[in-house]
Amino acid sequence: MNRRTFLKTFGASTLASGTPGAWAAATNQTKRIAIITTVWTYQSHAQHMGDRFLVGYPRHGRWHKPPLKVVAVYVDQKPAGDLSAQRAAEHGFTVYPTIESALQCGGDRLAVDGVVIIGEHGEYPRNHKGQVLYPRYEFFKRTVQVFEKSRRAVPVFNDKHLSYSWQKAADMVADSKRLKFPFLAGSSLPVTWRLPPTEVPYGAVVDEALMVGVGGSDPMDYHALEAMQCMVERRRGGESGIRSVQLLEGDAVWKAGEQGVWSKRLLEAAFSRSDSLMGYSDLDSRPQSLAHNGELPKLVKNPAAYIIERTDGLRTTLLMLNGALSDYCFAARLQNGEIISTQFFLPPTPNVTYSACLVAQIEQMIVSGKAPYPVERTQIASAMLDRCLDSKVENHQRIETPELRIRYKSPKMPDFGG
Repeated sequence: MNRRTFLKTFGASTLASGTPGAWAAATNQTKRIAIITTVWTYQSHAQHMGDRFLVGYPRHGRWHKPPLKVVAVYVDQKPAGDLSAQRAAEHGFTVYPTIESALQCGGDRLAVDGVVIIGEHGEYPRNHKGQVLYPRYEFFKRTVQVFEKSRRAVPVFNDKHLSYSWQKAADMVADSKRLKFPFLAGSSLPVTWRLPPTEVPYGAVVDEALMVGVGGSDPMDYHALEAMQCMVERRRGGESGIRSVQLLEGDAVWKAGEQGVWSKRLLEAAFSRSDSLMGYSDLDSRPQSLAHNGELPKLVKNPAAYIIERTDGLRTTLLMLNGALSDYCFAARLQNGEIISTQFFLPPTPNVTYSACLVAQIEQMIVSGKAPYPVERTQIASAMLDRCLDSKVENHQRIETPELRIRYKSPKMPDFGG
């Protein structure tokens, strides 16, 4: 079989109708899936998502059992509290010693209908930028090698970043295009509930956008960047790519606000959607003064601003404001002057039911054969974070990013909530 015939066979075997009707009609056909993960422990991503494939999850007011059967699992690390053997005994799948044997179910050819890669949690080193070197890229490339050997490919989901490296992320997307298999990636934030259920109007002109998040760098800033991305990608012309990035920290963040680099009015709108505004005490958690010498700088000891300029001129900013709130909120100003804002709602542990919203998207892709939204959303969010961290270690300099001219258009219909 030559390469042309091989790729033609790939396309015919992997691409199916992706319409909602086709998905619904196909839900009585059970698909076999393999989960490739770093760890499967309590409260790990593998547990949150894997358990939903095994026992079902809440969806649109009902308990939904997906037409997917976990038949094979690979777990890279098995620390104390590993749940993979217990889950295998309870649900009848096999934990294999290698990625290849899991995808082939012990045989010599691909033997599953979908692959779920969950490279989050576990003990892995960090690089000089503070990024955890999770082996998502390596897991993906070994999966692709099985596809090539078997001359068949199936849908793949990759949890969160494609990779800590923008180059590796681009290579992963290129592989999916080359071999023509559905590829979905990302986190729960773009698909969780929103308070209120707001979208950027499809095709609207957006003058400026701002996201507020909390937590440490890599992974929590990634969540916030992807949430902002799923909103601004809906603007007129779609996503056009990134012209430059800059990461500011400390007092430089507040000075940038005073200089109009980011909008205080949009921060006010984002704060107005928060359920967790903090103050000097639990009784004094009113919206903070946004002045340079006001309450906010006193509450937020280590602020960070990720300033991202798009190739079409749109300016977007992520503010990481630990100490001011504990949720993720977005605001944007449209060309007509209207300001829209919302909170990306994250129900608490232990159930974290926002992960059910993500599992629903994975299920839709595996059953229908079509990703519900472009993998480029995750690619550009991964790349933005990587290059912003370059700015951080390069003395917070502005960095031109011609390599990030990633263009795509988002789906028109909403894909969030459960």
